[in-house]
Amino acid sequence: MSNATSVKVYHGYGHTHNLVVYGHVFRFKAKTTQNFSTNLFVNIVHLFKLFVVKPAPFAKVRLLFYNQTIYQQTEYDGFFKFEWKAESEVSAGWHDVKVEALNEQNEAIVTGEGKIYVPHKTQFAFISDIDDTVMISHSAKVYKRFRQLFIKNPRTRKTFPSVKNHYQLLANAHTKSDQPNPFFYVSSSEWNLYDYLVETFRFKELPEGTFLLNQLKRWKSLFKTGKTGHEGKLLRVMRIIDAFPNQKFIFFGDNSQQDPSIYHAIAEKHPANIVAVYIRNVRLSRKEHTEELLNKIEQKQIATCLFTHSSEAIAHSKKIGLII
Repeated sequence: MSNATSVKVYHGYGHTHNLVVYGHVFRFKAKTTQNFSTNLFVNIVHLFKLFVVKPAPFAKVRLLFYNQTIYQQTEYDGFFKFEWKAESEVSAGWHDVKVEALNEQNEAIVTGEGKIYVPHKTQFAFISDIDDTVMISHSAKVYKRFRQLFIKNPRTRKTFPSVKNHYQLLANAHTKSDQPNPFFYVSSSEWNLYDYLVETFRFKELPEGTFLLNQLKRWKSLFKTGKTGHEGKLLRVMRIIDAFPNQKFIFFGDNSQQDPSIYHAIAEKHPANIVAVYIRNVRLSRKEHTEELLNKIEQKQIATCLFTHSSEAIAHSKKIGLII
């Protein structure tokens, strides 16, 4: 591997007996310093660069977590996944982790750093879609969707009114200030957009969380971004639930695409793990079908809320006791 090799580690999650962290090793990755310009051309160039990547297939990688060392190999697209059991009890909160890319002599040539969040077993956990649930994206309309991506930078992307207030209230409800309830942001957007999304969420003061995105794309597929991966989204949500069998989950999504169907399928399989399902009503033509699916979910003794404005969702969360 060359001097251009880099390791990207994404926020992971888990508990003492099941820790998970993901990432990529790149042979080349275009420099993508974001200057948050309002210039259309500058933003287009920056977005394009996020897709100018050359993954390192089948590269050796080594994870360092406290006194543990674990070896793995990247997949054909440079993606790696570490899943392991800690040697000693892991306390609730954020924990540092390092991943090294190795040469043929098992020597580290480059290191990436990340974090893993371990929730307290009594905490609620929130799984939220991103596009048209948190961020205004117009996912169902190709022209408007690309207009948002190309014209806006991460700090000028708009989130729905009061969504920040709602998520912050949920993150801090029924828990200690230094141990917020965990948020998992699951999207059909690709890993290429990870830093873009993290910057948006931090700038908009949304809860720090773990992002679970879709398979990396190359620049030739830029105009297909966000158009695939809905089946993978179901699997990613299921993996989170499987990782925390004793956690109680609350889902957030919208009815622009497949969220109601995905959450209904999960509710059928894991009704005891789910407390509530929230769906933002962004497509009026799908309101009736969405209500039918939510009624089926409610039959599993799960609270549901179809809302247009986050203020309605906040009122519902207070009503069922999620927010004090």
